[in-house]
Amino acid sequence: MKAVGFYQNHPISHPQALQDIEVPTPKLRDHDLLVEVRAVSVNPVDTKIRLGGDIPADGARIAGWDAAGIVRAVGPLATRFKAGDRVWYAGDVTRPGSNSELQAVDERIVGPMPTSLDFAEAASLPLTAITAWELLFDRLRVQEADPTDKNVLLVVGAAGGVGSILTQLARTLTSMTVIGTASRPETRDWVLAHGAHHVIDHHQPWVSQLAELGIADVSHVIGLNHSAGYVPDIAAVLRPEGQFALIDDPTDLDIRPFKTKSISIHWELMFTRAMFTTRTIARQHALLRRVADLVDQGGLRHTLTRRIDGINAAGLIQAHALVEAGNMIGKVVVANR
Repeated sequence: MKAVGFYQNHPISHPQALQDIEVPTPKLRDHDLLVEVRAVSVNPVDTKIRLGGDIPADGARIAGWDAAGIVRAVGPLATRFKAGDRVWYAGDVTRPGSNSELQAVDERIVGPMPTSLDFAEAASLPLTAITAWELLFDRLRVQEADPTDKNVLLVVGAAGGVGSILTQLARTLTSMTVIGTASRPETRDWVLAHGAHHVIDHHQPWVSQLAELGIADVSHVIGLNHSAGYVPDIAAVLRPEGQFALIDDPTDLDIRPFKTKSISIHWELMFTRAMFTTRTIARQHALLRRVADLVDQGGLRHTLTRRIDGINAAGLIQAHALVEAGNMIGKVVVANR
């Protein structure tokens, strides 16, 4: 089958950064689905692994951890789907990704695709929706927060892929006041349009901006990028016994400023459940099913802003370059017609 992969870690400008290749059709494990991939989204994880991820000794690395497609076959213990079903998922970073004609993926991390979206629109959502959902409901457990406490969620970097879903979920499914950070007029407008009650500029002092909104402190902070650099601001705005969760990869994160307020710290990696086949792995199937319902009911919007036709090396090189530029609003999707 056709796929797009790489044999060495290269910058996207290198002629062999991503290549059109031929690989065997994957063999199915017990709980697997064989999915005909119709659309893939490109995320920062794709570019990180292309630049520095491990490469199999016997072949190419195939990236891609956001997909929508059609089930073509099921493994012997797979019971949730049948051939012909339309599905969406983010997959497992330890297995070959979705930049291929066919992909084997564990059905426990796959959900039914929203009926109201096409494949490209659907592919823009799984990784970010899973990450946002797990941040809110599995790591911070905001559903257990006392509703009389005037809970306030501050999302740092709210205009990105995860932030755009996180603000919507928090606005739709919780009673929290949702504040996003953004610095450009177009990103401020995007954050407000995707669920935030307020927007502050992360480049300016946070405490005074919140005071202008009549907010003395916040109960929860989610850091989506540059978390280490924002520690002083985060520690200043979080109330005592508040909670901080993050998804980025700071090389030097000093958590000592959080001690005096007894602030708890939570990490989120949406691949954890698949990587370790945790006891809770099937929660990703359940949450993707719930998110699909929210989309079809109009409670959640997709974040596709750029579509590139053709799942091939040329299209994916273009998408990787857009993501690496660092100024994307929403998501870029590469789709077959």
